[in-house]
Amino acid sequence: MAPFGLSALSMLLRGSGAGRPWQAPPASWQRPIGQGWEAPYTVRYASNLDDGPNHGAPLGGFGAGCLGRGPDGSFNLWHLDGGEHWFGVVPDCQFALFEHDGTASRARALALAPERDDSRPEASGRPLGRWQWLEKEGGSAEAGGSSGTYAARYPLHWFDYRADFRAEVSCEAFSPILPGDYQHTSYPVAVFRWRLANPTQKPLDLSLLLTWRNTVGWFTNTDPSAAVTFRDDGSPEHNYLPAIGRGSGQRNRWIDAPGLKGVLLEGTASQPIAEGEGQWCLAVPDQLEGVEVMRCSRWDPSGDGAEIWEPFARDGSIPDSNNDRRSTGREQASAAISLRLRLEPGAEIELPVVISWDLPVTAFATGTAALRRYTDFFGATGDNAATVAAEALRDWRQWREAIETWQRPVLERSDLPEALRMALLNELYDLASGGSLWTAASSSDPVGRFGVLECLDYAWYESLDVRLYGSFALLQLWPELDKAVLRSFARAIPAADATPRPIGWYFTQGRGRVEAARKVAGATPHDLGAPNERPFDATNYTAYQDCNLWKDLASDFVLQVWRLFRLSPSGEDLRFLADCWPAVVEALRYLKQFDVNDDGLPDNGGAPDQTFDDWPLQGVSAYCGALWIAALEAALAMAQRLQLDLGLDTGAEQREFGSWLEPSRANFDRLLWNGEYYNIDAQSGTPVVMADQLCGDFYARLLGLPPVVSDERALSSLTAIREACFERFEGGRLGVANGLRRDGTPLDPKGTHPLEVWTGINFGLAAYYRLMGQTDTALAITGAVVGQVYAGGLQFRTPEAITAVNTFRACHYLRAMAIWALWATHTDWQPIPGAEREP
Repeated sequence: MAPFGLSALSMLLRGSGAGRPWQAPPASWQRPIGQGWEAPYTVRYASNLDDGPNHGAPLGGFGAGCLGRGPDGSFNLWHLDGGEHWFGVVPDCQFALFEHDGTASRARALALAPERDDSRPEASGRPLGRWQWLEKEGGSAEAGGSSGTYAARYPLHWFDYRADFRAEVSCEAFSPILPGDYQHTSYPVAVFRWRLANPTQKPLDLSLLLTWRNTVGWFTNTDPSAAVTFRDDGSPEHNYLPAIGRGSGQRNRWIDAPGLKGVLLEGTASQPIAEGEGQWCLAVPDQLEGVEVMRCSRWDPSGDGAEIWEPFARDGSIPDSNNDRRSTGREQASAAISLRLRLEPGAEIELPVVISWDLPVTAFATGTAALRRYTDFFGATGDNAATVAAEALRDWRQWREAIETWQRPVLERSDLPEALRMALLNELYDLASGGSLWTAASSSDPVGRFGVLECLDYAWYESLDVRLYGSFALLQLWPELDKAVLRSFARAIPAADATPRPIGWYFTQGRGRVEAARKVAGATPHDLGAPNERPFDATNYTAYQDCNLWKDLASDFVLQVWRLFRLSPSGEDLRFLADCWPAVVEALRYLKQFDVNDDGLPDNGGAPDQTFDDWPLQGVSAYCGALWIAALEAALAMAQRLQLDLGLDTGAEQREFGSWLEPSRANFDRLLWNGEYYNIDAQSGTPVVMADQLCGDFYARLLGLPPVVSDERALSSLTAIREACFERFEGGRLGVANGLRRDGTPLDPKGTHPLEVWTGINFGLAAYYRLMGQTDTALAITGAVVGQVYAGGLQFRTPEAITAVNTFRACHYLRAMAIWALWATHTDWQPIPGAEREP
């Protein structure tokens, strides 16, 4: 099978070539504006999130809140309340273009018309009836059947508009997402770099319009209890009721400051300022030669939009007024800014437009709150949106050049298929839109605390088993954030919380109410808590399983600590290692108690007690056992470095861990090796080839530790996995299934986890194949998964799992960033420029 062989994906990367040719930047995902999906993936469980396939690259810094703009041109994803999700089109949040060629005029909002939704009158329920919008694919013949092309290579995205304009119109948008830069990467700002060109023989009169709703006060939960309920799969979720449509106390006003002209959108702030309060700013440079800037501080978006659209469609003007009256009741207010100019034949112009926001507080349901990281640089008063915008208008060219510099090593890897280079960059989207939380710095957290949700359905931060795979991107690009997460886990390991909770899995099995303590001292927590509680301080939010019994979490923690120490582009940090060492020791000692027969290996207990949390294992297992052996080797390596370089006395721990390691190694093969691959476990007798059976061996080899198994047995196992779980599962078109019989048939045709293709597991497994010299297989697996995601309407919401019946589960999933494990396994691996910087 040729890697990345899907013709649909190849077309998406190269473009359709219809109409006026436009070449999308290399390694970008692209799609005609308004093209639908014939058969996009749909959600597997009705209770899981499925917003449909109209997703594009997000705008906004990590933890600052972000906006998503779909390939149809609409702003539709609003992750502005930390850890929470709201998806919906606000029609008046949009760009538009007017053109007059001396004979005729035309004006279009630069998106498809929003669909009517009477259930949401505050947003897309009452589209602006007088506005004219782009046509769907197959529109005007003059436009070549398309309104243009959308392309994305995170953090960049582009729109090239055709419609029926005579002018060439394109827009590049981005935020300053820069590896190793712990300041600019946090900024709440989006830069839109517009290019207008006149290829005709006549002058063109043009006007670019930006309108925006005042949404100050919208993004906060109006349900202070954030009541927890349980889905049909047994996992907890909390009630989120954002204040969408709140208008009372809002006002919009002009602002003129050095470097900018703009409009501020404000609300009435509490003292101290509360979540959702602050400002928005629409801004353009104060010096634009030959450009007339007009501003309308207030217009009513609840009607047909005629008051702004009629003058704009007539001559490109808008009412030039500065009405700063505050709204009452649910009255809505939008603002607008337009740039009107004349372009002579052959001329072109570049117009930077900035949208910034300052919503400094993210709150949690318990009444606790945190300041966002960007407040370290702009203050926490909530009135600095214009200051953010001014810096963006001053420095956006430097930011754009810096993005080009750090992406260049990926783009130039011609030995990697273009689709893999595309996905490496685009999968980073989740660091912004995955409900990311990044707090202001403190003496104990010099770059703040950081976390990304496992996903929007499983809304808790930094699930440790998931980030074993998904944190490869953070490690290589923002290692100090990876360090911040691991410090939070190190602090949490000794903590205890005896609060009893019902365990969801038992409900799904019809076994009634089974309770367990939330957190046992010494147990490695599964996650760092949820946005409706006290994240970082109250851990183990998930109650689907009793995570105190999991047999992989302690090993996951130890391996990630050693991985950061060894592979961080900013160099080895002995102080970090020393700080984590007590937690490493405590975590391993806790896990060793589950070695019930004293063979050196922890025993799985029959209920799912590892990352495959719907898949029971019994006794010693290949997955948890291999991770345990690798973790012991990592702990011994840590102990030796701490003793040698810092003079710490770790002799007792070295003897202790060494005494566990010897029988662990001897018994792993004795209990699990079947002559061709490793059995899934030692006691259940389950006759399947588990795809990820040797994740621990991958980690050991990657980190320069003694391998868990011999080369011969590793390669034999990889052959069995490739044949059974990849080539014999749907002919390899989907990726690697988690576990099938040796002949590729399912043990249980109705099984959940065994029959799913987990995107992140596949990327991690591909990295293992690459590390073992089987690059063709690595690229074939990666190509199959990338093809399904980006041709199946799953882009910028990559799920945990896909199935052979075109369904998915758990979108916006953290583990998918494991694609960066493939970058870490390059034989000539080099750090991404900038990532090595100290904060």
